[in-house]
Amino acid sequence: MSVLAYLIPISLFLGLVGLVAFVYTVRSNQYDDPEGDSRRILNDDWDDKPRPD
Repeated sequence: MSVLAYLIPISLFLGLVGLVAFVYTVRSNQYDDPEGDSRRILNDDWDDKPRPD
């Protein structure tokens, strides 16, 4: 049971780090692409064969 005294604070800390990282990415507009997906779904340039390198 004494292991829980270590695991609970560690898990709370890791969860807080993940939450802070998520809030940072949302505030820095890394998820904003309002036009990209709507145009990409209608584009069939590379639909049948893979993109050449």
